[in-house]
Amino acid sequence: MIKSMTGFASLTQDDERGTIGVTIRAVNHRFLDLQLRMPPPMAELESRVRAVVQRRLGRGRVEISVALQLRHQSAPQVELNQQFAEALKAAIDDARARGLVDGALTPGDLLRLPQALSIRERPETTGIGETMMATLDTAIEGAIDQLEDMRVREGAHLRTDLDARKAVLAALIARIATAADMGRQQLEDRLLERAREIAGSLPIDHIALSQEVVRVAQRSDITEEVTRFHGHLAHWAALSDSPEPCGRKLDFLLQEMNREVNTIGSKADGMQISEVVIQAKAELERMREQVQNVE
Repeated sequence: MIKSMTGFASLTQDDERGTIGVTIRAVNHRFLDLQLRMPPPMAELESRVRAVVQRRLGRGRVEISVALQLRHQSAPQVELNQQFAEALKAAIDDARARGLVDGALTPGDLLRLPQALSIRERPETTGIGETMMATLDTAIEGAIDQLEDMRVREGAHLRTDLDARKAVLAALIARIATAADMGRQQLEDRLLERAREIAGSLPIDHIALSQEVVRVAQRSDITEEVTRFHGHLAHWAALSDSPEPCGRKLDFLLQEMNREVNTIGSKADGMQISEVVIQAKAELERMREQVQNVE
């Protein structure tokens, strides 16, 4: 199936605890390159999210951002670094005894010293990872569904373009085959005419000479290459109709088609064949650029 690797999706999911927002951006990439950003309370679920994405998506650079907004924010947890505070008090008492400072140590003094107090979010006692796991799964799956819908729509446009170019390519190969057949026959006629001219003045085995002329002319026969090329076109259609991702296989097929066109260009003999071969190679390059965005 021809499906684009480019897409965007954004979805929010609510439950009694809060709201989860999922944003997905995807562009083309040779492999699946997943960049995941999750809020600290959900960090333990990262491997679960990665598994879901790897099961649903085959290729592309995929950036997923997960946001969490709880309905009831927990109070921060404040801890005193007791060893630091006692060492600070001892130092101030010593300075006071030496007459260097006046007054007592105040709470404001501790607040101005980052080493004295640590303030962090209080961990959820009810286990946020377990209670919101189903909500996160629903949000991730829904966002991927949206992304896939967009990628399928983009893929339909890509297939329309590629099918049109494939038809142009088939027509160019047909022109080359026709011109090559005519060119081979003309070459054989020229060689036979020249052979007859030589045979008039030299004793030559006419049967052997005719056979050699045919062998020389057959070197420009491209029937085998044209047959393989049509086989690649048929394989292309089968891959495009398959439900499996086909971007890499289509890229490989284009390489094989290009190889056949190169061989045809070097073997075929006929008027304007080089010009048509150049047109075919240009069409293959345009198709290759489009296939780089197919999953």
